[in-house]
Amino acid sequence: MSEDKLELHQDLINTLKEDLGDPNFDFIFKQKTAQLSKPDQFLLKMEMTRLSQPVARFIDLRGQVSGEVKPYEHEGKQHFMDDVAIGVFEREVAQHGAYTMAVYEAVMHTENNFKVMQKQAQEQVDIEPEATYDHAAQLIRFASYESRIEERMNYSIKITVELKSGTTVHASTSDISLSGSKIKLSKNYTVYPRNLLTLRLVGLEQDFELGLKEGIQYEVVAVEETNSDYNYVRLKRTFVENNSGFDEFLESFIHGNKRRYKVNLDNTMDAVVCKGYEQYYLPRVSSLFVFFSHINNLLLPSMVLTNENNAFIHYYFEDERKTSCLYSVFNNKRLQTLLTQTTPVKEAYCYTFTHSNAGKIYFYSAFDYELEQKPELKSLFLGFGSEKESWRVFKVQLMPSHHEDAFIPLSLPKSAGKNVEKLNKRPPPRAQGLIEPVHHLMVLTEITTQELRTHCNKLDYPQESINRLKEFGHGKAKTPPPLEKVALEYVNLRAHKRFLYRTGITLNLAEQQSFTGNTRDFSVMGLQLELEQPIEITKGDLVTVELPDLQKITKQHQLSDLKYEVMAVSKSKTIINLKVKQFANVPHTAIEFFTALIENNKDKLQPSEEAPKIPGLSTALRNMVTKSICQLPLYLHKKASHLEVGAVGHGLYPSPLHSLLLPKIVQQNNQELLFPSSLFPSNYIEDILTENLRTKSRQDKPLRFTLFIHYDGKKADEANGGIKSQCIPFGDPIEPIFLFAKKALKNGILFICHLYVSKTGRPDMDHLSNELRYVSHYALHKAKGLEEALWSVTGVCDVVDVTDVVLPVLGIDNHLVERMKQRKSEWLEQIH
Repeated sequence: MSEDKLELHQDLINTLKEDLGDPNFDFIFKQKTAQLSKPDQFLLKMEMTRLSQPVARFIDLRGQVSGEVKPYEHEGKQHFMDDVAIGVFEREVAQHGAYTMAVYEAVMHTENNFKVMQKQAQEQVDIEPEATYDHAAQLIRFASYESRIEERMNYSIKITVELKSGTTVHASTSDISLSGSKIKLSKNYTVYPRNLLTLRLVGLEQDFELGLKEGIQYEVVAVEETNSDYNYVRLKRTFVENNSGFDEFLESFIHGNKRRYKVNLDNTMDAVVCKGYEQYYLPRVSSLFVFFSHINNLLLPSMVLTNENNAFIHYYFEDERKTSCLYSVFNNKRLQTLLTQTTPVKEAYCYTFTHSNAGKIYFYSAFDYELEQKPELKSLFLGFGSEKESWRVFKVQLMPSHHEDAFIPLSLPKSAGKNVEKLNKRPPPRAQGLIEPVHHLMVLTEITTQELRTHCNKLDYPQESINRLKEFGHGKAKTPPPLEKVALEYVNLRAHKRFLYRTGITLNLAEQQSFTGNTRDFSVMGLQLELEQPIEITKGDLVTVELPDLQKITKQHQLSDLKYEVMAVSKSKTIINLKVKQFANVPHTAIEFFTALIENNKDKLQPSEEAPKIPGLSTALRNMVTKSICQLPLYLHKKASHLEVGAVGHGLYPSPLHSLLLPKIVQQNNQELLFPSSLFPSNYIEDILTENLRTKSRQDKPLRFTLFIHYDGKKADEANGGIKSQCIPFGDPIEPIFLFAKKALKNGILFICHLYVSKTGRPDMDHLSNELRYVSHYALHKAKGLEEALWSVTGVCDVVDVTDVVLPVLGIDNHLVERMKQRKSEWLEQIH
């Protein structure tokens, strides 16, 4: 009986546990249990007493959690816990003041505990038994949400519909707003978009005098077919009646009854889902976004949108002056040639390398079609260029972009709040001035592989012809066109707030080298330093730091020999980002000192907030990219103890891979097509994914795979849709794939793709806050469900087709390749 009572009050127990250890706990307990009976209060008090008892239990999580377990000592007792459990243990001990039963139980119930995951999985089976089989991945249509100027109310009333033929039929509404409605119409009657219908609101006219002798005229917007004996018909009013009395009545009626009949939240919920997945994808994309504008009748690069994963491409194209050479490599002549392609997304491959002379960096580049036009120079350029350390291969995708796409309003009606209209602002004038000339967007993806470099290294070329490479070289303009670098703005994922502060430092390397400089900012866990001279140092190196000026203000802390790990180094080698290096459970002096410094000087310290150079520009470009996605984004969700593809992105320009894979992934969640294991031991690829997404940080480079897909149209009716695939981790030998690829070339179509898998951070809930608040107002459980779905995303995968570049590396007979390309061309014509 007592267990039942405790289960009944579990939410209250969880709340009370947060206050255990508080000196005023007895007072807090009385307040929070005042509504309970005396017996129930006594039972809860006994439970709190049990949880507060010190324990001497030995914690051993080896074989019980998915994390890497290691020794951990606390008060002379050694436990075995993973990082997740250690974090919970330290947090709970700090809260309760000692190692108590509450601490022990919290550690034994971490989210990565196998027993917890098994229980959650079983509960999911009990709730949704169908979800264990063919749990379909969700299709996310980027930027597909619409702004709704009015609230719709789920309201079903009897109506009559006068069709175009004059026939009057009975029907009912599904929802209604001032300027539109959705009705359920029998499948016996067919209507088409732009048809005009006349409705009589019979259900309302029975109770109210509406003054609508002729009914209300609507135009058909769309027809949604269902599996039932009726279709949904979406309508919008034509307002030919010009009846302000009825308009006022309907607006008042909806406002007064929306609590009773519920506001239709579909539009807003769709927006939350889309925006949530978009904000996961764009910060993790490995491709650089380059915007081209019409300037003096030329199409020139004007802006780049960068994130943590793609900024290296922008830096690659900078010369010794820190000037971008994108304008010369992707010049107007080349762009005009690309634009002659008939497909919406123009594609090509660009090969580049640099040559240094007298301290200056010169770029050499060639597009694939240029090398095909000059076969006598192809081996020369590829053979010579691939010997250079700076050799790179890029996939180029060019598509239209429109400045109108920069404005994506909230999917909320004006009646949702006073702030909606304020928030729905178009880009500020300065940002608008920069985006108005934009005409095209280029997606630039680095696809260099060691196999490709080795293949090109083997090409023979005459040494005496090297001077002919000059025609692929790019000179230097004295006044190059300006290129605006814009950082993508999204949630600040730093765990600790940074503060601007300048003070002297000495940085010491292991080789007894010392460098002097100043701090630029600091946090509890890290420093950013600016040194007086360049330093040869790389990410992961261990250093020690001295803070002589700050030492003068403290006697409690010794501010020398502070151990830090290098997290990032600027291109100039003078700006260093450091993170404290902790060993086991040993306190770190820097953490203790900076914690006290921040606590005692909150009003004096200036937070380090990176204000955008041009307000509103990042958001505008982000929206323009969102409207023009041409890649295939996949979202890896954490499901119990494994990963699965939980959602697939679909943009304005879907690729052939969407047509091939979406039916299998979205309808059947056939993850085996993307991460197959038949070439390797069972679950080999998934184990690599799981381990890397668990151990890597968000700042680490994306994990890469090469995926080979064999599609046989003659077997499309089979269970696998005629699709077979093989996947190898980036850098693994490609030879085992040879027979698989050759078979595909003989009797099917071959796709070769690079998969770029990145670990995600936490979702940017600020980006979704307005819509989520609106959904919570009417359906709190739905808002929580949306948040939980977004928090379950642990990785994002970008799929990039690189077939044409990788095929030559395989060394397969050219006639097989050409015949396969012909079959692929015919298939593409069929699906478009």
